[in-house]
Amino acid sequence: VQLQASGGGLVQAGGSLRLSCAASIRTFSDYAMGWFRQAPGKEREFVAAISWSGGSTYYADSVKGRFTISRDNAKNTVYLQMNSLKPEDTAVYYCAAEKNGLGYLIQRARPDYWGQGTLVTVSS
Repeated sequence: VQLQASGGGLVQAGGSLRLSCAASIRTFSDYAMGWFRQAPGKEREFVAAISWSGGSTYYADSVKGRFTISRDNAKNTVYLQMNSLKPEDTAVYYCAAEKNGLGYLIQRARPDYWGQGTLVTVSS
């Protein structure tokens, strides 16, 4: 199984980026998917998650109203649209897949699979 994240880059504060995570999981629609991030010198933290159907989403307070997670089960892909970016959003962003559901993914933060990470840098 591979989770291939892409879409990171350098953007000015206030700008937008869209991250994608393509999953080579045969039963992708069985998995809750999420995004986590790790800033330099800090622990990895939860950003956003989406249920297997896309019907439920959950966000960290720090990104609520600015980031939107979505998925396309036909393409085995999950997205993270990031708007109004701030310098404190600078981090390596990782996608994650969890078969035990949305709550499990958020509470345990130890998913079945991790992607390789994509770097987002927001300049002030």
